[in-house]
Amino acid sequence: MRIIAFAPMAALALTGLVYSTTAPREAGAHQRPITEATADRICAPFLNASDDDYQGRRYRGRVNRAPVNVTGRLQGGTAAQESTADAAAPRATRRPSPGYMPPPPPPPPRPQPQDRERYEGEAVAAIMAVAEAPVSTFSVDVDTGSYSNVRRFLNEGRFPPQAAVRTEEMINYFRYDYDAPRDRSRPFSISTDMSTTPWNSDTRLLRIGLRGYDIERSERPPANLVFLVDVSGSMHSADKLPLVQCSMAMMAEQMNPRDRISIVTYAGSTKTIISGSRNRNDIIGVLGELRSGGSTAGAAGIQLAYDAARENFIDGGINRILLATDGDFNVGTTNREQLIEMVERQREDGISMTTLGYGTGNYNEAMMEQIADHGNGNYAYIDSAMEAHRALVTELSSTLFTIASDVKIQVEFNPAHVSEYRLIGYENRALREEDFDNDAVDAGEIGAGHQVTAIYEIVPAGADGWLPRRRYEANRPVARGGEGAELAHLRLRYKLPGESESRLIEQPVGRSMMTNARAPQGDMAFATAIAAFGQRLRGDTYLGDFDFDDIRRLARSSGRTGDFWRAQFISLTQMAERQMPANGTGFGGRR
Repeated sequence: MRIIAFAPMAALALTGLVYSTTAPREAGAHQRPITEATADRICAPFLNASDDDYQGRRYRGRVNRAPVNVTGRLQGGTAAQESTADAAAPRATRRPSPGYMPPPPPPPPRPQPQDRERYEGEAVAAIMAVAEAPVSTFSVDVDTGSYSNVRRFLNEGRFPPQAAVRTEEMINYFRYDYDAPRDRSRPFSISTDMSTTPWNSDTRLLRIGLRGYDIERSERPPANLVFLVDVSGSMHSADKLPLVQCSMAMMAEQMNPRDRISIVTYAGSTKTIISGSRNRNDIIGVLGELRSGGSTAGAAGIQLAYDAARENFIDGGINRILLATDGDFNVGTTNREQLIEMVERQREDGISMTTLGYGTGNYNEAMMEQIADHGNGNYAYIDSAMEAHRALVTELSSTLFTIASDVKIQVEFNPAHVSEYRLIGYENRALREEDFDNDAVDAGEIGAGHQVTAIYEIVPAGADGWLPRRRYEANRPVARGGEGAELAHLRLRYKLPGESESRLIEQPVGRSMMTNARAPQGDMAFATAIAAFGQRLRGDTYLGDFDFDDIRRLARSSGRTGDFWRAQFISLTQMAERQMPANGTGFGGRR
């Protein structure tokens, strides 16, 4: 694993970064590492800007702020605290000198924005009886935005709303030791394993893992990228436009000579600033000139971005829009369903849409996640320069290069061995059984090096399950079928880039996995801990008394505690335990 180290830079401290971390991609990752000096040079002009600079004035000095650690808490006193302490200290009385002019009074404090964040959570998936519903079908999900957004809430000292928690995105934020594909004729490998369930001795956990093949930097096709940047007034804060500028500049630094980058902005009106440029210095320079103000004509900006993408379209290359915004559209088309229809029409031209969410207070995650899903792209939430580096530098190939599209998973359980099951997460990715063979039904995409993990909790036949016994015998499920050696049958459908007909992979899951199931270890233990954490945040009643301390113990037992991201997760469980409301459920946000 390659190590990318960052010292505690002032530029990154403003976004909650004082760290030295490891990149989550294993050996063979091809991105050019951004060194401390390079990251400082890229981010300092944006993240060190004062509030005055956001109004259009030139930056003329560093912001006098205390550094912020990973938990979001200030190290030492704030400037206000220091001023208060100075004022309290005894001072010698001085007579003003002739011509002395008292300083102007400080400006009135800005009103705190109301919490208008919007989420659209699904209810926790129901328990299914195998005798009645033996088949489970869903679309893969490689988004990670829910995890970093939950982290942002906890760093702010707030418990996340239940609607903001998507357990599958939290599981898929982390990488696991799945075998790489043997060759590219099948773009991803399939792994299955099983363990006992830490929170229920009567059930077992079945984990399904996919891992896409990776590509070297030299192999990546040329990219036609459109940076679609929200510069409206709602982006006026350090965790919004300055962080967008830093994010996009880091991505521009990774350009190949064959790549083309356009920059489109929108506020009350839209504007194409750069079209199809190959000069990274020009691109970074233009990003530094962006200022926020005005209303938010997001739909018009999306349309102009698609126009720019078509103008610079690369046959056989990557053609993608990266929308960076807080999602607060308030001018023109603001209805989410209409925006989704627009994106769906445009994706047929071979142009995908990635959404990058920023900021707090009025963040519209419900729209950001859905636009990416329907735009054949992925969604990430950027809460720090560190997360920007992870999503747009370390995971660059996964973000840009799609190796399989419309990927669907279907599991058929054998009623002779499994009586009940539930899929942990993926509530908004559920498909009907008949959708699996229908190539017209849209599903998720897998990028180069991407991983997808799904965990089922299953009840072995004959064990106590969740569902109550029905009164009338005719209403009781009857398991049919011989014993057999198969616990379940796994099927996957996917399309290769440029193809319209799907390909099918089938793989049995042996009964011996259940017989040999032991307590979760290694990566299985960590994935299970993440799954439990997501369920605990959502108030999932199936966890019983399995609490945050149990989650931490399980995560630590997996090993690799020196990994920055995994160690950070353990810290987040401690924050969540302290911040959980008395009623044990989340609050805030709108469903």
